[in-house]
Amino acid sequence: MIEKAGRSCPIRYQYGAAKIAQVPATQCDVLYVVGGLYGNPFALDSIEQLASRESGNVRICFNGDFNWFNKSLEDFVHINQRVLNHDCILGNVEAELGEPLDVADCGCAYPENVDQGVVDRSNFIHTELKRCAQQQPELLDMLLQKPFFARYSVGELNVAVVHGDGDSLAGWRFDPAHLKQTDEAPWRAALFEKAQVNVFASSHTCSAAFHHEPLPNGQTGLISNNGAAGMPSAQMDGLFTRISMTSLNNPALVFQSTQFNGVWIEQVRVQFDQAAWQQHFLGQWPEGTAAHTSYFTRISEGV
Repeated sequence: MIEKAGRSCPIRYQYGAAKIAQVPATQCDVLYVVGGLYGNPFALDSIEQLASRESGNVRICFNGDFNWFNKSLEDFVHINQRVLNHDCILGNVEAELGEPLDVADCGCAYPENVDQGVVDRSNFIHTELKRCAQQQPELLDMLLQKPFFARYSVGELNVAVVHGDGDSLAGWRFDPAHLKQTDEAPWRAALFEKAQVNVFASSHTCSAAFHHEPLPNGQTGLISNNGAAGMPSAQMDGLFTRISMTSLNNPALVFQSTQFNGVWIEQVRVQFDQAAWQQHFLGQWPEGTAAHTSYFTRISEGV
């Protein structure tokens, strides 16, 4: 059976959790994991401003799909130059940007319960973005050299930053629906042992989750899927995952949180100028375009 474009998961995306344990951990005091920026410069402003008020060794890791709606040359350059000033890993959006223009595939590996119209529109959006990216070969080459995952340590906590799930860049098994499936619990528990981490921070599925996973050693692992930093994940706010020895000095921004080994893991609201972002979006994706059909209701109403 031939997989349709947008439904398939390239073999190169399937790294396996044990590979994560082989990567040296980057130490920091505060870690921001920002998935699904989707080319929103106003959300990026908010995140960088919040990080500037932190103390200690602060790192921002963009865990993929920081591109999406930024199909103009100016926007593409602006977003990627700023992201590359920080840590980043590839999402499927970035990983597919080097493919030929006549290969219309966003690499999302959408499951069967996602409507085919959504898949077709995503493939079209990605082709438009890819057309822009390939006009900037040096910048594109810098992006394509980035890894599929990263590993950090904050205090005594070890963190795996992935895009999809613990085994695959475009995996969907950290989606909230999958995290409720008890038959997948043994697979999830094994990931923590293979990767040698306490926390997985992901995005990809656009739906936020904050999942505690009981482990065979009597401890608990955490999966924080931040949904999307650049689109509504919590009412009208985006979300990112913050991991630090201290809690955020602005409790109103904390969507949900927990503490492991003296380290705080928080999903933090990304509050930005909604009106400016909607106007900016409509300038590139007016009514009737693929991105408007798929996303504008979520962008404008949070649903």
